[in-house]
Amino acid sequence: MSLDGADPLAGYRERFVDSPGVLAYLDGNSLGRPLKASVERVENFLRDGWGGRLIRGWDEGWLELPTVVGDELGRVALGAASGQVVVGDSTTVLIYKLVRAALDARPGRTEIVIDRDNFPTDRYVVEGIAADRALNIRWIDVDAAAGVTPELASAAITENTALAVFSHVAYRSGYIADVEAITAIARDAGSLVLWDLCHSVGVVPTELDDWGVDLAVGCTYKYLGGGPGSPAFAYVASSQQAALRQPIQGWLGSAHPFEMGQGYEPAEGMLRFLSGTPPVIGMLAMRDTIALIDEVGIDAVRAKSVALTEYAIALADELLPTATLSSPRDPLLRGGHITLDHPAFESLMPALRARGVIPDFRRPTGIRLGMSPLSTSFAEVELGVRAIAELLL
Repeated sequence: MSLDGADPLAGYRERFVDSPGVLAYLDGNSLGRPLKASVERVENFLRDGWGGRLIRGWDEGWLELPTVVGDELGRVALGAASGQVVVGDSTTVLIYKLVRAALDARPGRTEIVIDRDNFPTDRYVVEGIAADRALNIRWIDVDAAAGVTPELASAAITENTALAVFSHVAYRSGYIADVEAITAIARDAGSLVLWDLCHSVGVVPTELDDWGVDLAVGCTYKYLGGGPGSPAFAYVASSQQAALRQPIQGWLGSAHPFEMGQGYEPAEGMLRFLSGTPPVIGMLAMRDTIALIDEVGIDAVRAKSVALTEYAIALADELLPTATLSSPRDPLLRGGHITLDHPAFESLMPALRARGVIPDFRRPTGIRLGMSPLSTSFAEVELGVRAIAELLL
């Protein structure tokens, strides 16, 4: 089609592994496609790295991967200077670590602020920690088709707030929060903010250093192509690192791990946020996607993302008039996916998959169309929306 013919990023789709029987993959905001280069990298590692070097590999670079890959990611996609990003653990574990550390850094404050439409993991971790510590949660009610605004944050964050937990891009609606403005509001109140970047990293330009962000966490299996269960990353601004003591005191986060000594002393810098053995295999594939984003440029990725979501919305307006767009129409407020709601959508999912069309479903009635700019074509988007419309008749 003409849109694909005019797409300057169209050629990059050939670098991804083909999925037989899949005609329209519109779930890249949940799990990205693998790159062919990653298949080769993992195969080579199993044979030559793990198989060839065995335990010697730890002394030949494996131990440094959490910070090496973290710095690569920070430079390419996070706007973070070196020494502020580390890769390891799951998103849930890193959120737990940083929430606990942030609360300890704000003694005497009794409240955590979070919105009711934040991703379940964020809410559940906050609820558990608040219950353990007898803290209050100040819940923000948001428009399900939008997200947390500076006005809502300002009304909720007070002198009693120790920490606020928000998402850069809302998992349901795709709404882009004003990170810089909300972070400034929290700072003026003496609170820290933890940002969840899971649905923005690799698709929305992010400038953590320039925005004055304190803490951030994100996953790597969506737009970063790390694969199922690939480890998450944590960002801690250099100004905050010495003041934060993370709660899961594993040996590799200690100052002298190989001395096996008595008593825990945290390492310097981001190493103090490590706990156990680095997930080496889980870090391999994301390095290829990070390199590809570096090659293309995050601004070009964002431009393609906007074009894909604009096209999806236009098709939905035309072909799905009984569905509701539950995402911002303004592209400046919209991330890499959109949500359409209709009471019949859940019943369509098996038939869509049988056709080779794979969107995402979020209860109660939402189909999410997640489009990865480097691997998704405009033709896929049209095929997917038309399939939904045909089955809805």
